[in-house]
Amino acid sequence: MKRLLPAPLLSVALWLLWLLLNQSVSPGQLVLGALFAWLAPLLMSPLRPLPVRLRKPGIVLRLLGRIAFDMLISNLQVARTVLMARRQPPRSVFVEVPLQLHDANGLAALAALCTVIPGTVWSELALDRSALLIHVFNLGSDLDAEARFIKHFKRTYEQPLTEIFQ
Repeated sequence: MKRLLPAPLLSVALWLLWLLLNQSVSPGQLVLGALFAWLAPLLMSPLRPLPVRLRKPGIVLRLLGRIAFDMLISNLQVARTVLMARRQPPRSVFVEVPLQLHDANGLAALAALCTVIPGTVWSELALDRSALLIHVFNLGSDLDAEARFIKHFKRTYEQPLTEIFQ
């Protein structure tokens, strides 16, 4: 049954949306809508993400709290850097972070995380998923700033996601 109708709730929603957009419940629209609602999820099923099993909900909550805190702090740091840019220009760099996280869902969460925190942008993932290239808006000028950033990133974000998804 799952093979013929991979997402029954999605099919029902698509069928109702079809009827709503066409503003008609004529027999032709009912059949066309049903055909669309059946074929779309069937043809798109290979694109659906793998099912997710969250293993440690406590870690999820702690990580969400940490992300909220980091978003607040990063917003303030980026604003300060922008305001002080004439006196002290930011040191934008690309940092290559070695990864131990290889789960597709975990990497998607990590990508969203990098995007949501101001001052960092996910730039590239190695084909073998062994390293991640991140653009950092203002890394700092001391010699060990990159190593500190990598250590912080791995400890704060990658390690909890690894525990959650792998």
